[in-house]
Amino acid sequence: MSKEEELNLEEPEIIYIPDEEGNEEEFEVIMKFEVESGQFAGNKYMMVVPVEVDEEDEETDEVYAFRYEEDGDDLQLYTIDNEEEWNEVEETFNTLVAESELGDKA
Repeated sequence: MSKEEELNLEEPEIIYIPDEEGNEEEFEVIMKFEVESGQFAGNKYMMVVPVEVDEEDEETDEVYAFRYEEDGDDLQLYTIDNEEEWNEVEETFNTLVAESELGDKA
């Protein structure tokens, strides 16, 4: 079995995030990474997408980013309100996606 086939067999990581009304929404974690340098070095981030997409919602490719901390089984998510931090996360995410796409073509 190729490494790609092994990756496709892994179960997706699912997390539940409450919305404004307190209803838990299901999200799939598509990427986790840690910023290695700069002002936000050491911070961990995760990118998630909604599992259930509203049929009327045309924006099905929406990706959400959170800073996170793990303490045993507890997961704490933090919204990214700082524009500099957001730019760093977005740049890192785009770089990782581009590297992944290049690796897929090799």
